[in-house]
Amino acid sequence: MHSLRRKITLGYYALATLTVGLSVFAFFELRLIGDKVVAGGHIAEFFDATLEIRRFEKNIFLYRQVEDLTENRAYIRQAQALLQNHRAAFVSFAGARQTDALARSLRRYAARMEAYTAGDPVPAADLENEIRQIGKTMVSAAEAIARAERTDLQASLARHRQVLAGSIVFLALAAVALGLLVSRRVARPLQRLEEDMAAVASGRLTRLEPVSPDREIVSLTRAFNQMMRELELRQQQLLRAEKLASLGTLLSGVAHELNNPLSNISSSCQILLEEGEATDPVLRDELLAEIDAQTLRARNIVRSLLDFARDREIRREVLPLAPLIEETLRFVKGQVPSRVAVTVDIPADLCVTGDRQRLQQVFLNLIRNALEAVDAAGHVALVARSRPAVRAAPDGKNRFTFGHCASSGKVADIAVRDDGHGIPATLLPRIFDPFLTTKEVGKGSGLGLFIAFEIVEEHGGCIAVESEPGTGTVFHVCLPVQENPCPQGGTEQSENS
Repeated sequence: MHSLRRKITLGYYALATLTVGLSVFAFFELRLIGDKVVAGGHIAEFFDATLEIRRFEKNIFLYRQVEDLTENRAYIRQAQALLQNHRAAFVSFAGARQTDALARSLRRYAARMEAYTAGDPVPAADLENEIRQIGKTMVSAAEAIARAERTDLQASLARHRQVLAGSIVFLALAAVALGLLVSRRVARPLQRLEEDMAAVASGRLTRLEPVSPDREIVSLTRAFNQMMRELELRQQQLLRAEKLASLGTLLSGVAHELNNPLSNISSSCQILLEEGEATDPVLRDELLAEIDAQTLRARNIVRSLLDFARDREIRREVLPLAPLIEETLRFVKGQVPSRVAVTVDIPADLCVTGDRQRLQQVFLNLIRNALEAVDAAGHVALVARSRPAVRAAPDGKNRFTFGHCASSGKVADIAVRDDGHGIPATLLPRIFDPFLTTKEVGKGSGLGLFIAFEIVEEHGGCIAVESEPGTGTVFHVCLPVQENPCPQGGTEQSENS
């Protein structure tokens, strides 16, 4: 199976093999140069010996001293020993023929010098000339061999420098090639995985596809996808928990809202019971119609509450905003203090596409926060307008935008405004973080705005918040507009207090 560890290990092994191979090659090259240096030393020693032979030869011809003859013989023996013991070195630079010729010249020179010192009947002048000629030949040959050795040594050193430089360049290129290969096979899949994870972190909750067959990448992708599944499950649990918490506060509002139709039904029934058969037919019909209307009103209230509380898959439909907001306000009507005015200004023909239950959860959380912000007295306004989608305004000290706002088409900008105490500037950048709350302990879970933001993003919208301590807060929910005509109308403006 493919593995990042195996690829990296093979890369290191390949680089180590190249390094060791080049090191072994350089070692043997240096050893060869060392052998040539040693051979050059023997040749230089032989050349020095021939020079000494010639020097003492001259002294013998001039002064005829025994010491000069002894030194001459010693250097002849030294030269012969060098030529005999290191013949291979001489042959490598001068060749076997020249080396043998040099050995013969050296023996002939020794023989002629012995004849000269022993008083050979050959005239001394002739022997001197012959000895000088042989000595000159030996020195020339030794000098030629020494010159050839130096030339070869210099060539070997130059070649070694070139080989060393080439080895360094080759090793560097090999390292770069291996680095690129490792980057292509290892770093690039990791980079793509990092980009996919960054996209998930920005809000795109999608499964990751393996970008490489390597075992580590596949395992990491599977683990991340498992984490995503757990995250979605926990998010659904949080949504359910927040919804149950909201239901507890909604019951008082729903009970207040149900009390009115039930009271009307009860009053109409009492009148009918008291009047009995004597009831005027016209009045009786009016009372029965009132009972029927109030029964339908109560049924709609209970149905709205059941729709809000029911757990189901997301179901997108065309929703007129005005009735949606009115229905949401009905849930919290019993919680609105008498000195708090709630106004709604939403065009009747403004529609969005989304899940009714989830969008009600968004507006319910924002309205409840606004009511809590104004406390016992103040004003909460819900205003919606259709406008062209533009690039979101840049964040500032008192304004921050969260999510990915649409950049084309039209959007519905729903503003929930209050004139309460506002939000501190230090908390604005983190206002949609989970479990962040400004309420007292036990009065808030810190999940309401977080869940609202998640739902808005799920619907392809964004949320902007503007706030300044002491002047109030505005939440702008931007959702894509449904261009087709709305299936039903809504009230354009109403007021609840």
